[in-house]
Amino acid sequence: MIIVENLTKSFRLTKEQKKEKVAHARGNRVDAVADVSFCCKPGRIFSLLGPNGAGKTTALRLIATMLRPSSGRIAVAGFDTVKEAGQVRRHIGFLTGSTGLYERLTPTEMIDYYGRLHGMEPALLARRKGELFRLLGIEEFAGRRIGKLSSGMKQKVSIARTMIHDPQVLVFDEPTVGLDVITAKSILQLIRQCRTDGKTVIFSTHIMGEVSLLSDDLAIIHRGRLLYNDTYEAYTRGMKAKSLEDEFIRRVEEA
Repeated sequence: MIIVENLTKSFRLTKEQKKEKVAHARGNRVDAVADVSFCCKPGRIFSLLGPNGAGKTTALRLIATMLRPSSGRIAVAGFDTVKEAGQVRRHIGFLTGSTGLYERLTPTEMIDYYGRLHGMEPALLARRKGELFRLLGIEEFAGRRIGKLSSGMKQKVSIARTMIHDPQVLVFDEPTVGLDVITAKSILQLIRQCRTDGKTVIFSTHIMGEVSLLSDDLAIIHRGRLLYNDTYEAYTRGMKAKSLEDEFIRRVEEA
């Protein structure tokens, strides 16, 4: 489970940002996330939506312990992200659209390395790696240098790295951005499988088709603040526009 309570993250504005006059700035600072609260439950997929610069990635990085909150609290799998960051990292998998892989390594070397970082026993690591490589179709390029792989292949390796230790909580930040249809479909299938396995899943996207395919719960964030936080069913039931995309635009523009 992920519990986010009154979460705020402030950043000091750069000279360039001051010149641009950021709309929701307060003096020399801007709240990328402002007093946000929500809960992501096991066995459900929580979708976090918002326009570019809304605060989605900041919120997910706070959950993944990559950033520290200015105020508020986050608990992941029962552990505080500030006081027990190490425990949180043991129970979480975090995937972004930016793969950040070691290009001189092969997928096999990369996943072995991360498995050892997580303290996995060799037999368990080998079994888990085999399962993920088969599921994601990595076997055919497992021995090639990552630097020679396509963006879709790299993203599959990044997913395997994210999930090698079988985490209870998974955070996906626009995982299909820039990918071909076949690769994107395999990633969405994997996310659905995580729900079936009873894992806690939060993911951000700007693709409304993915929202309709995956969402159990839904939140919309704009200028750091939540505009909506309820079930996907309640969202569709309360729509005033004809499509998910038009309803999203309507709510953001009204805000």
